[in-house]
Amino acid sequence: MNVAALTQPTAQHPVVAPPLITVDHVRHVYDNGVAALDDVSVQIGRGELIGLVGQNGSGKSTLAKHLNGLLRPTSGQVEVAGLDTRSASLAEIAQHVGFVFQNPDHQIFCSTVREELAFGPRNLGLSPAAVESRVALGLEAFGLEAFADHPPALLGFGLRRKVSLASVLSMRPDVLVLDEPTVGLDWRSALELMAIVERLHEAGHTIVLITHDMRIITRFTTRAVVLRAGTVVADGPTRSVLLDTDLLRATQIEPTQVVRLSGELWPDQPPAFEVDELVQRWTGEGRRS
Repeated sequence: MNVAALTQPTAQHPVVAPPLITVDHVRHVYDNGVAALDDVSVQIGRGELIGLVGQNGSGKSTLAKHLNGLLRPTSGQVEVAGLDTRSASLAEIAQHVGFVFQNPDHQIFCSTVREELAFGPRNLGLSPAAVESRVALGLEAFGLEAFADHPPALLGFGLRRKVSLASVLSMRPDVLVLDEPTVGLDWRSALELMAIVERLHEAGHTIVLITHDMRIITRFTTRAVVLRAGTVVADGPTRSVLLDTDLLRATQIEPTQVVRLSGELWPDQPPAFEVDELVQRWTGEGRRS
């Protein structure tokens, strides 16, 4: 799967300065009066792979929709690649940030997969030849060639997820925001999708993941931003955040089974985060006994 062919040439990963996205003291109140964000400030550097974590209603999706202009701040400012989202158009922001919805059916509307992948580049004003090239690359990268002329709405859920991701990538955004990308997928399919995300990250894309699946957060992200009741309560390296048991308890975030098991086996040691770490610790103790 040649995912790298879909990307723009970028500086070698990781590059974290200057910030690609700045969220500065943002407050957001919906029309019904619900205050979803309260004084949120976050910076996202080029080349990061960040997880947005929190319970339902914590403000994750609201914050994510500010990153691509789907929502505008009630107060405060969001700047994306130098663009103020309060005044920039959605089309301008879409050239820098791609948003992949939790439900692919909220994004899929064309009559064929080929047309779905062509829609974004065509609306960016690319030439027919450039549009055709991007469509061909997307079909190849995601293994969708056999479905190019099929109605995407009739494909299986995993394939529809790939179509929605490929259609966003066809616009070559710097940043990809993925809202619960593994929901509805079994673990094997989830890992296949995350392998694509990893390759995109390695190719230079900045990735923002919104997910409740702490296995995904633990295994793939390097930084975790934790929200509770519309505020950021933690922002740091993923492992450091997940070692804060008081924070996890306060935000009702459940650690993974591996973390819980290692805590029960070795309560006086930092937890293991991966199965391999657990096995190495167990076999290492076995050799010493």
